[in-house]
Amino acid sequence: MTDEESEMPKLKSNSGAKKRFRVTRRGKVLRAKGFKSHLLEGKSARRRRRLRGTGLTDGVELKRIKRMLPYA
Repeated sequence: MTDEESEMPKLKSNSGAKKRFRVTRRGKVLRAKGFKSHLLEGKSARRRRRLRGTGLTDGVELKRIKRMLPYA
């Protein structure tokens, strides 16, 4: 048996997760905030301002997201 035959296959990253999430060096997961693509005039300036930038993903979802991004 050669080395190539005994190696584990590469894992595929989930394409949607690659585009939506970024893992920090400490293992936290960053995400974009939702509710800011349309119907913005009905939302207050304070609310729109707070929707800018990135947010941290809730701890409940971390395990699932990290499984979708095996090499992140």
